Amino acid sequence: MKLSDAGESRVNGYLFVLERSLKTFLPGDVVRDAVREIDSHLRERIATADGAPNERVALEKILSELGTPLRVAQAYSAERTIDEAIATGRAVAMLRAVWQLAASTVVGFGAALGIFIGELMGVAFVALAVLKPIFPGNVGIWVKDDGSGWPWNMGAMFPAPAGQHVIGGYWVVPICLVLGLTILVLNHRGTRRFLGWWRSRQVS
Repeated sequence: MKLSDAGESRVNGYLFVLERSLKTFLPGDVVRDAVREIDSHLRERIATADGAPNERVALEKILSELGTPLRVAQAYSAERTIDEAIATGRAVAMLRAVWQLAASTVVGFGAALGIFIGELMGVAFVALAVLKPIFPGNVGIWVKDDGSGWPWNMGAMFPAPAGQHVIGGYWVVPICLVLGLTILVLNHRGTRRFLGWWRSRQVS
């Protein structure tokens, strides 16, 4: 199908709105490449269309199948961000990718929640390892002064609550440090694996 001037104006208007939408997600140089790529794909679709029953209807059908400019911009941005996160494994890139998925999908939100909890646990254990030498009487395993001797909590409390005391010496430091770093590493690998799974699902 060969477009008339009206058809060209419609396509150019779509691409203009798409470019503005992409600029809210991606840097300028990436936006230009993205618009060229999507423009090429759109032109191929138009060239192979038969134009029935008329140009306007056929063109609107192609554009509706492609999606609104905002939706296309969101999908393209998420795809590029996920690809960068998988390729580099950088924490910031993975954070952006997970954030985009969390904002647009239920599965992404659930995964982001689990990843956040894992990250919080890892940081908490590392923080305990750092705080123990500074506040030895406030960080460790807490036991109630009722003679039972059973630990009921582990963490840092300021001030130390009445009727409770800390057990465990400085051996808490290496244990918390190892636990914290292990959780952070596993969380990082799990996040990268999740993004890889998500990307492969979209490709298939």
